Amino acid sequence: MKLARNLLVLAGLLAFPAFAAVNINTATQSELEAIRGVGPAKAKAIISYRDANGAFKSVQELDKVKGFGKASVEKLQGELTVGAPGTKQ
Repeated sequence: MKLARNLLVLAGLLAFPAFAAVNINTATQSELEAIRGVGPAKAKAIISYRDANGAFKSVQELDKVKGFGKASVEKLQGELTVGAPGTKQ
């Protein structure tokens, strides 16, 4: 029983970094592609928009990027950030 509990705690600790929000202002192409719902074309569009317009001020600004609408931005909201790690702006 103790072993099962310890394994469960360990699995939870190992899984935590996998759910950290990705900063769309600093993420690379491959980091963006790792997000469910963001493929190569959308990742490239994010980077192109960022290069042309500067840093995103909010995650909602993604709806100005080709390939993203309000619904897709809402689905990605919890997985993305524009600030320092651990912040969701």
